[in-house]
Amino acid sequence: MRKYRLRIGLDVDDVLYECNAYAMKILSERYPDEEPMSINEIKGWGEFGRHPKERIALYSDPDFVRTQPIIQGAQKFVSELSKFADVFFVTAVPVACMSARGERLMNDFPEIPPENIIIGTRKDVMSLDILLDDGAHNISNSKATYPVLMRRPWNMDMSGILAVNTYSDFLQLSKMIRNSFNEKINDVSNGGVICLVGPSGSLKNDIANELQKRYSKYEKPITSTTRPRRGNESDNAYRFISEDTFVAEKDAGKYIESTVYSRYHFGTSLDEISPIPARGHYAIIPIDVCGALTIKNEFRKNSLLVFVNRDKKAVVKDIVERDIEADDKVRRIMSLDFEYRNAEVCDVELKVGNDAKEAADALSKMIETKFTHNK
Repeated sequence: MRKYRLRIGLDVDDVLYECNAYAMKILSERYPDEEPMSINEIKGWGEFGRHPKERIALYSDPDFVRTQPIIQGAQKFVSELSKFADVFFVTAVPVACMSARGERLMNDFPEIPPENIIIGTRKDVMSLDILLDDGAHNISNSKATYPVLMRRPWNMDMSGILAVNTYSDFLQLSKMIRNSFNEKINDVSNGGVICLVGPSGSLKNDIANELQKRYSKYEKPITSTTRPRRGNESDNAYRFISEDTFVAEKDAGKYIESTVYSRYHFGTSLDEISPIPARGHYAIIPIDVCGALTIKNEFRKNSLLVFVNRDKKAVVKDIVERDIEADDKVRRIMSLDFEYRNAEVCDVELKVGNDAKEAADALSKMIETKFTHNK
């Protein structure tokens, strides 16, 4: 099997070097009578937090660029990544800062060739397999096959997109994507894990519930969430817990996958999933794309990622009519373009209309006829 060498682009500010945190530290020193400033004050791209114009002005100062601290673990991360990928630094700085940025990168990351340092604002024209960036606008415009968001306080509103929290998360994701270039769709003849990926309003939860009701071999593992229970939901639709409990359990390693969707945490434990395929059944899991890839990596021999593709107009109507806060509706609708791109990551696409029962029957038939090779 040929080993594919990925082309990976890395943003620099707040991915490899501290940028917003460093700027906030400088501003805190300028204003000692104020409470110390934190990057958590920056809730979006642009003029957020205290003294935003001063903060943004720092980014055009060559001395600022020359002295930005390296994020802990960044050098080891780039070294590990360069073992199986061609790494490019894709960074946007003003003309006055270009020399300082280039010199820092060459000195701090000597394993990356100078010609792989791309300085400019047109990240959208880069031909890459993967781009890692903290700017949601760069992710949305990227031509990379897999744009990946580095989670930061200013992009927490972005949902349904490939996203990571740590360097180790990104290394794992990159290796999974590399393997996907060579691996065939897996066989689920003797049971397996079926991940339903799709935007909010795509009926993936309804389809999972219908499969569980109509076919004894489909079982839905219980997912933990910090989201409040909706009025029409049973107590066991999810395991509803507090954010403090979720974070403590996540830190203790309870969840095989966890994600933030529309500011709420979701996570599934291996103990909930593993017994299902072990008895020859299908664990049917509505899930975001990051969690789906993590589960596919764990159940490599018997998993299937299904993109649930429903007409965008119907999806928007579904979101608008939901009994949720207006801000939540806005976040979900704004994320739709990202979420439809996730079809490229999945093994198969399921086109659905407005009938979850019909969609459940179609998916069951698809699995039986196309992905169970010994029956």
